[in-house]
Formats: sequence, structure tokens, C-alpha cells
Amino acid sequence: MDFTSADGEQRYADLVAHAESVIVGLDFDGTLAPIVDDPGSAHIHPEAPEVLTDLAEVVRAVAVVTGRPARQALALGGLDEVGDAIGGRGRELYLFGQYGNERWTSTNRRVITPRPPAGLATFERELPRVLRGADAAEAFVEDKGLAVAVHTRRLDDPDGAFERLVKPIGDLAERHGLTVEPGRQVLEVRSHGMHKGLVVEYLAEHLEAGGFLFAGDDLGDLEAFEAVLDLRSRGLSTLLVCSASREQSALRDLADVVVAGPDGVLDLLRQLTRDAA
Repeated sequence: MDFTSADGEQRYADLVAHAESVIVGLDFDGTLAPIVDDPGSAHIHPEAPEVLTDLAEVVRAVAVVTGRPARQALALGGLDEVGDAIGGRGRELYLFGQYGNERWTSTNRRVITPRPPAGLATFERELPRVLRGADAAEAFVEDKGLAVAVHTRRLDDPDGAFERLVKPIGDLAERHGLTVEPGRQVLEVRSHGMHKGLVVEYLAEHLEAGGFLFAGDDLGDLEAFEAVLDLRSRGLSTLLVCSASREQSALRDLADVVVAGPDGVLDLLRQLTRDAA
């Protein structure tokens, strides 16, 4: 792992010293699972289940915090089985889907989810016209139930299509009282009022955290990073981990540690488990 400063190295040492009270929050895509062209095939890294199970023994809690629907993350991550393994060691796995709108734990196996936001169905009906107008009619549209994601990764010019879509999709979302969350070649439209930062705040308060590590890879994790920085300002031991790739990462400047994608994230978690044992 590459620390971004001497302060980052010290923060890691402090986190190890307080490991028993530390919550580890992890994004899914780009952090636990490699980024792929087809979102439906973004399976968790094959070594992640064992790493997360071992980690759970030395920290307060492990939580997966993702923009994906919770049931989809459960299936692609095999998180039911991971939860069983963690439960077998007397700990609990937390899953927050759709930026925290959906919740699941390995103790209570039911996904708690609200109704879809008002305006989302109308937005989706009007979306094809916007895509055609931006010369991106072939963009992949993913219906997440509580959100709609427009992926440009499969197009011939994914970055160009993404830039052309930012304003018209933003305008359409605003007309229907929705918000846009940009990511790696994806624009996700959902309701206002929930983001990963609120999940960090909830976990820290609900589990009485003495420290917090969060690992993410793109703009959808920015609020989580900011919430961890707020915990840091209140005296908690914290560590921010950027799961970087060849694509631009929006989180590098805030991170204490930069690692190379899911492989690097798992290497860091293995090291944390060894150092805290």
C-alpha cells in the first residue's frame, strides 16, 4: 500500500491500535469487485469472502456500502455465505444497498427497502428521448428499482457520451424532483436525501465506533469520505483508502492510502488483520 503522507502512515498505526472498536466500510464495484462492462457480471473478488471473514474477527464490524440494490449485491458478492461465515465467528455483516436506502444484516436476513421515489417512472419513460438527443441511444439503462443508472462504458466513446449526457440527464432529473449521482462512466438518478455519508454517520453512532476505515473508488464514495473526515475532526481514529485504477480517481486527494483496485484493497485488509491480531 502507498501512504499519501507520513500522517497517513500514523493514522494506519492508530487504527490498528484501536482495531477492536473500528468499523470497516467498503464500496462494492471497483473496491471489492473489479469494474466490468456488464454491471450484472461484477462478481466479488474470489479471495474477498475469506479476507472479510478473517477481518471481522479483529474489528468492531464490517459493512458493504454500495449503490447497487441490496439483493443484487448479495447475489454478486455471495454475501449471504460471507455473513454465515462471519456469524460463525460471533460477528455480524452489514449491507447497505442503493446508497443506504436498503439495509440488510447477516442476523436479520430481510432486505428493508422503501418505495420507489415519485417521478422515477416518468423519468425513465422520458429517458430514451434524452439519450437519442445526446447521440447515446445505445447506452445501457439499468433499472435498480429505487434508481435508474445510465452506463456509457459499452459505447464507442464512453467518456464523450458521458459528458454529453451530464446536463440533459441532470435537467430531466431536476424536473422530476430527483438527483444525479455521477460515477465511472455512469450517471445514476435517484431520490434526494440519502448518500453513503449518512450510512457512515449511522454506523458510527449505532455501533459506538472508536474508529472508521472506508475504502471506495469514485464520486459515489465522496460523501462517505467527507463523513469519515468529520469523525476524524471529533477525535476518532480513521483511515481513507482510495481503490485506484487506470481511470481517474476523484478520491486520491482525500485518501490516506492509495491501492491498486480490489487486489490492493484486499492486501491492505489482510495486513490490517495481521497487525491487529
